[in-house]
Amino acid sequence: MIKRIFQICSIALVMYSCQEEQKNDPFTISHNRIGLLTNTTLIKKLDSVFANDSIVKRTNDNQFLNQSNEIEVYEKGGKKLLILEARKETTSSTIENIQIIDPRYKTSSGLSSGSVFKDIKDHYQISKINNTLSTAVIFVDSIQAYFTIDKKELPNKFKSTTSIEIKDTDIPDSAKIKHFWINWDAK
Repeated sequence: MIKRIFQICSIALVMYSCQEEQKNDPFTISHNRIGLLTNTTLIKKLDSVFANDSIVKRTNDNQFLNQSNEIEVYEKGGKKLLILEARKETTSSTIENIQIIDPRYKTSSGLSSGSVFKDIKDHYQISKINNTLSTAVIFVDSIQAYFTIDKKELPNKFKSTTSIEIKDTDIPDSAKIKHFWINWDAK
């Protein structure tokens, strides 16, 4: 009987450990979380969240381009992982936007910065599509994300205008994601 209880406890412990490991995966994107980073993480805590990585605050000498609220996160060895945009330029502020650079960051359906439009369309409800000068911007509210696809990937009729509405059926399944952003809006 004691042996049986020990086996059951062992199995339960292994299952709990696996769930805990999955929950703390440093490359999982979920609602209000990207790996160990959450929508409530303070800028001053980034050093502990990314303890094994390098954090660089972007500076810009051009007075007309203010990018001083951007923080780049690099893996040890130099590979860029993320670009974070703070809500304000204080250490007590939180993150508002995150550009996903490294394709190891993935949603539960496998969507990453290395994905194509079909991956978005097959797994998520598209909230809206904006037509800008050089890209189609696809919004997916359920994961707080937006994606850009270069207009070079679209049919010619969209390439030199912003006045034509782009529908999801206009975008080829093979169109590559140019940028993958998460927006943690302060609502």
